[in-house]
Amino acid sequence: MMGDRAVLVQLGPLAQLRAGQLPRRLLQLFVGLAFFGISMAMMIRGNLGLSPWDALHVGLAKMLPLSFGWIVVGVSFTVLLLWIPLREIPGLGTIANAVVIGLVADLTLQQLVAPEGFIWRLLLTLGGVLLCGFGSALYIGAQLGRGPRDGLMTGLHRVTGYSLRSMRTAIELGVLLVGTLLAGYKVLGIGTLLFAFGIGPLTQLMLPWVLVRLQAPVSENAAITPEAR
Repeated sequence: MMGDRAVLVQLGPLAQLRAGQLPRRLLQLFVGLAFFGISMAMMIRGNLGLSPWDALHVGLAKMLPLSFGWIVVGVSFTVLLLWIPLREIPGLGTIANAVVIGLVADLTLQQLVAPEGFIWRLLLTLGGVLLCGFGSALYIGAQLGRGPRDGLMTGLHRVTGYSLRSMRTAIELGVLLVGTLLAGYKVLGIGTLLFAFGIGPLTQLMLPWVLVRLQAPVSENAAITPEAR
């Protein structure tokens, strides 16, 4: 039995809204998404390597007459189109994720100046990874729907039968390869390694701190296993 312990559950869009504590969860969702967008700008200004998806975003921004933030929004909705054959169901958090992160990243990039000196750039990069982990935990813990890229991972896992970790690794490596081809090797660096090896453990560490207990009935089958995280 799960008892009173908060668990990460799978609920439909309407059930997510009816599961209780909605004001707190909405606030947590948007704060988490804002932190995620700020963290992206921090890593870009740190200029010591980007996450795979941001490498892709930067590469596309070099080719298209759009800002980095609008590229993020466009890629997010493109990924959502891939949910259709995978039969993934978006929630409020899914749509908010697709829009808010990119807009916040753009606003932060307009205000944040790239520091001089390796130490300051490293600190900015480290701060970006930490903030990304905390932001991810916040919006996931709000339990209002997974992000577009997370849904792509879980959908492919369900359709192919391969593990979530295998799907996530394959997606991230493929995106990083395309991003590197588009933007050049300057998107690779210590920040890429810090993100690759740190974001998963950080999110898993912080998630129990902010995971909201829902009022909806929770069964053993509804809980996301540690493997899925």
